[in-house]
Amino acid sequence: MAGRSQGGRLGDWPIKVHMRWRHLYFVVLMLCLLGSAAAVVVSSHLSRVQYAQLQTLEAARDDARARWGRLLLEESAWSAPARIESISSERLEMRVPDVHDVEVIR
Repeated sequence: MAGRSQGGRLGDWPIKVHMRWRHLYFVVLMLCLLGSAAAVVVSSHLSRVQYAQLQTLEAARDDARARWGRLLLEESAWSAPARIESISSERLEMRVPDVHDVEVIR
């Protein structure tokens, strides 16, 4: 009987080790699963944060474009030929020269 008992122990030993390796594989796979799930959550959060930042920057860009358009209109209004002529005649007392006062140089 002593031989059977030792044979039983030797026969059980590889099965117990095999079961331990299965458990270890299971734990490793679960850790990989949890790690990838955490990576998905972090990636999704960062994507949302960057999208919100993109929306803010696009709003600032649109505001800057509208302001630039208003500045161009203001510049064209200030540099209109009729306005320049009226200011030059009123403030600087300038006048358009006569045809006889103009000399052409060749």
